[in-house]
Amino acid sequence: MVGPTRPQIVLFGSSIVQLSYLKEGWGAMLAHLYARKADIVLRGYSGWNSRRALQVLDTIFPKNATVQPSLIIVYFGGNDSMLSHPSGLGQHVPLQEYIENMKTIANHLKSLSKNTRLIFLSAPPVNERQIYGNSFVERPQRNNESCQIYSEACMELCREMNIKAIDLWSTLQKRSDWRDVCFTDGIHLTSEASKIVVKEILKILKEADWEPCLHWKSLPIEFGEDSPYDPVGPDGKTTMNVSSMTFLGTTEYE
Repeated sequence: MVGPTRPQIVLFGSSIVQLSYLKEGWGAMLAHLYARKADIVLRGYSGWNSRRALQVLDTIFPKNATVQPSLIIVYFGGNDSMLSHPSGLGQHVPLQEYIENMKTIANHLKSLSKNTRLIFLSAPPVNERQIYGNSFVERPQRNNESCQIYSEACMELCREMNIKAIDLWSTLQKRSDWRDVCFTDGIHLTSEASKIVVKEILKILKEADWEPCLHWKSLPIEFGEDSPYDPVGPDGKTTMNVSSMTFLGTTEYE
């Protein structure tokens, strides 16, 4: 580990997480906002479902770690909600098992530290036409109805367990043009959808009664003190402290 120690925000989930650093994804946006304030740690695994996550939960989040995350943002559900394959293989996880798996994940993460906070993301919608085009598919793997069922189950579980959660299925569909602007391939998120995700995360962080507050504007800037080695100002006699300057792409998240 490099120092000094900063708050650690871990993104844990399947491809919606792994690809969140691509082309202005929501993970990259968070990393930009939290520069010099917190470390955004990516633990995303494309293709995974909640079953696969349980197999390595202790390895990714060991209870005896010296430093535990300040915040973990968890996403599983899109792959779990896929329709079952006749062979019994594949990513589908029955609804009740998915709920139990997510409960186990939540309980493990809660046990890491009394100061470890959680935000769960529910399954987003999918654009079936973008996935399959106009062709007839006898056994489509994904449909929006199944995504809704798993999203609602995740949200209900989070209410029962007092976990902050974002209903991606409903939130993304608030845009009338969601089918056209939210997906790169009908499944994974565009930069426009990622902006929505980031704003929802920041809304929770701003409103949550958490101590310390984990909203990016509330965290101290690392090495933010004035220095004679800062850039020289316009007057040619003093230096400018640029550590707290508003950089490109942050003003919409003020």
